[in-house]
Amino acid sequence: MQPHTLFSNKGRSCSRSWGAPGRAASSAGPLLPVGLQVSACGSGPDPPPTAASSWKDAHDLRGPFQKPPRQERDAAEAGPGGGQYHPDRRGPRGREWGLVREHSPHLRDFVLVWEEDLRLGRPPDSAPRDKAATHAAWRDTFLENLRAAGLHVDQRHVRNASSAVHYVLLSAPWAVLCYHAEDLRLKLPLQELPNQASHWSARLLARLGIPNVLQEDVPDVPPEYYTCEFKVSKLSRYLGSDNPDTFFSSTDRHQILFAILAKTPYGHEKKGVIGIDQLLADGVFSAAFPLHDGPFRLPPGSPQAAGLGRRQLLFQYWARWCKWSKYQPLEHVRGYFGEKVALYFAWLGFYTAWLLPAAAVGTLVFLVGCCMVSSDTPTQELCGSAEDLQMCPRCADCPFWPLSSACALAQAGRLFDHGGTVFFSAFVALWAALLLAHWRRSSAALAHRWGCSHYEDLEERPRPQFAASAPTTAPNPVTGEDEPYFPRRLRVRRVLAGSVLVVMLVAVVVMCLVSVILCRGILAALVSRSSSAPVASWASRIASFTGSLVNLVFILVLSKIYVALARVLTRWEMHRTQTKFEDAFTLKVFIFQFVNFYSSPIYVAFFKGRFVGYPGNYHTLFGVRNEECAAGGCLVELAQELLVIMVGKQVVNNVQEVLVPQLQAWWHTARLRRGRRRPGPAADRAPWEADYELLPCGDLFQEYLETVLQFGFVTIFVAACPLAPLFALLNNWVEVRLDARKLVCQQRRPVAQRAQDIGIWAHILAVIAHLAVVSNAFLLAFTSDFLPRTYYRWTHAHDLRGFLNFTLAHAPPAFAAAHNRTCRYQAFREDDGQYSPTYWNLLAIRLAFVIVFEHVVFSIGRLLDLLVPDIPESVEVKVKREYYLAKQALAENGALSGADGAKDGYFPGSESSLGPQPPAPGVGPAPPAPSL
Repeated sequence: MQPHTLFSNKGRSCSRSWGAPGRAASSAGPLLPVGLQVSACGSGPDPPPTAASSWKDAHDLRGPFQKPPRQERDAAEAGPGGGQYHPDRRGPRGREWGLVREHSPHLRDFVLVWEEDLRLGRPPDSAPRDKAATHAAWRDTFLENLRAAGLHVDQRHVRNASSAVHYVLLSAPWAVLCYHAEDLRLKLPLQELPNQASHWSARLLARLGIPNVLQEDVPDVPPEYYTCEFKVSKLSRYLGSDNPDTFFSSTDRHQILFAILAKTPYGHEKKGVIGIDQLLADGVFSAAFPLHDGPFRLPPGSPQAAGLGRRQLLFQYWARWCKWSKYQPLEHVRGYFGEKVALYFAWLGFYTAWLLPAAAVGTLVFLVGCCMVSSDTPTQELCGSAEDLQMCPRCADCPFWPLSSACALAQAGRLFDHGGTVFFSAFVALWAALLLAHWRRSSAALAHRWGCSHYEDLEERPRPQFAASAPTTAPNPVTGEDEPYFPRRLRVRRVLAGSVLVVMLVAVVVMCLVSVILCRGILAALVSRSSSAPVASWASRIASFTGSLVNLVFILVLSKIYVALARVLTRWEMHRTQTKFEDAFTLKVFIFQFVNFYSSPIYVAFFKGRFVGYPGNYHTLFGVRNEECAAGGCLVELAQELLVIMVGKQVVNNVQEVLVPQLQAWWHTARLRRGRRRPGPAADRAPWEADYELLPCGDLFQEYLETVLQFGFVTIFVAACPLAPLFALLNNWVEVRLDARKLVCQQRRPVAQRAQDIGIWAHILAVIAHLAVVSNAFLLAFTSDFLPRTYYRWTHAHDLRGFLNFTLAHAPPAFAAAHNRTCRYQAFREDDGQYSPTYWNLLAIRLAFVIVFEHVVFSIGRLLDLLVPDIPESVEVKVKREYYLAKQALAENGALSGADGAKDGYFPGSESSLGPQPPAPGVGPAPPAPSL
């Protein structure tokens, strides 16, 4: 009899074979319904296809449609002894079942749901019947392949008078968990460490000796671990390996089950009939989700902190509104939802905390502007000019108007346009550089602490949809394993073809912007003809505000259309991994959304009022006179545009996130409970029924997009609106708890996903931070009155007396003769309409200011970036320590570590802890392995 133990499936041991009596492999992985079987080198059945080869032909031994024999299916579902594996039981053809103890059979980790209409009198049309029959066949084939892959499949049904809801409860045996944990390269703990996680503000307050009101003691804080990739052959080296029930966390099991579901076929793989995602898209299943960890509310009368479940703990210490001023329990979030969700909340909390100083300084700058309004000499001159300064008409049929009627607009402009704006623009540029530098450090520390430092490069597997459609295989340049391969040249062609469509849609956005500009011009002309002087003086502002609202509607509608189209294009481009897929999708959508959201503010900031012309020679666009800035300047109009788009979008999004989920949940619950005689309380329903009544969990793309667009508003146009950081801070305080409550209370549990960082969003944020420096430099130079005022101080009067008259030009004599009166307009021009020497002097000063401002800010930002290393020194030490422990744990024998065991960190005499070793040539078989 050959020995039976657990060895690696990566070729690190020569004596292994994975067996399952009477079963063939499927593309979901090896068929291990009854355990693991290991034989000596050169005997026993061949090993199953590796993870790389199983992409193509793992299910060919039996075929994707052929069902296993009934007795085998029954044995797989029930298992000998009610789901437990026993070393003394034998399978067909005399094969022994592996010496592996199964974890508890009551663990149900994943749920598949589909609904059935039982109403009589359905239409006799053959099309719905054929579709239902096809879906039923696909479901049966899919479930049979899941059984063949070794999963426990248990079906439950809930019926009423008109419909039935079918629940498929899935769990994975210990053998399947071990195999796929190694295939997915899950990192599991080697050595426990005290949890040293701390917030940067907590360390700062502790140094200053200030009590930290943000800190809260959360029970059951998960410890830190040194981890390494899981190897079955070294099972005994991992912490907790003696307890199969708790060795794999619930998030680990969810990842493994979803990986199996994602690559299990239900038809021919080349036709794309593979995986649960496609089944959900085709309506074969209504939902697929992991189970929540019990209810989120505490039972009445129970103690608040004793025996809290993980979901209850997250609700009590994270998702409640009263916790808005406390740190987020990120370790608990990661343990329940996975690293990808935890990294999003880590970024959101980090960004929100850093908004505090920016909001404080911005509010101070705004208050300084409020104090300067009453003492500003040019504003006083404008408001006291009465009828002395008559301005030229705004349109051909519009009347002349007094400049003093724009007093309120001029005062509003001084709130945002003053010397403090220059300081605040430089401050925000450096603030953004420091924020991103410190986030890279925090992200690196979190990635190492959570075992995801090299996930994208070494551990991430190809997408199942990519593997099913890839035309060939090729060795992975990093791991050396054969993987599905799609030619790079063909992908580049597809990306270029998709880019053409993206450019076309961007052109549609520009057309919408032009239409909004024309509407504003027409509306301004109509309002200017009003007989009411106050209304006529506000014509430009009324038209601008109305145009902002119309532009917001265009933005929201076009966003919905483009996101759906971008997802289709990204699937067609055939990206290898989920991270590459998400990065390509994100880049497409962000380019579009950048133009969609920022095109109107960019027009107001840099183009409006630049190409107006002068009286008697006005420039037009499609017959409509080009817009000019109002008396207060374009900066105050830009502030209005930002507040309408930024704050309006935040309000719309928050209303949607609060009201829409509640309405959807109410409708979904009412539909499921319709027809039941006694619905019963929530405690009487099965967990899978209660979870199915929750809303489907969406991805994090929209959440990231909303945050990054907000970051753009806060940084790119901050010179126009110092209050933008304050509004962003208030919104994010609500957003953190709103998203937390949505995940914990209102949505089904998402599948835990690993992630190394926030992906391409970090690069987009860096681009926005650099763009913000350039944008604010041009805003201060060309849109603000800061440089003209400074020039006038140094060349004319230090107290700015006469500055208003300095900025106004006289209408050409021909225009005055035609109207039999003279008028003024804002420009640096001579009486004949040509640019004056002052204009050219100011242009040179403005260009010089842009160059100096950019170079100074970029230089200081670069210096700060160099002073803040991307990876903290403590993390580098932990990485080296972890590498040392991993080599020690995975060392095969003493020869690898040298004579004294010091070379590879392997201790002499520890070989016995590895379990049975593969026999050397000419040596008898290794002793049998003990059972777990």
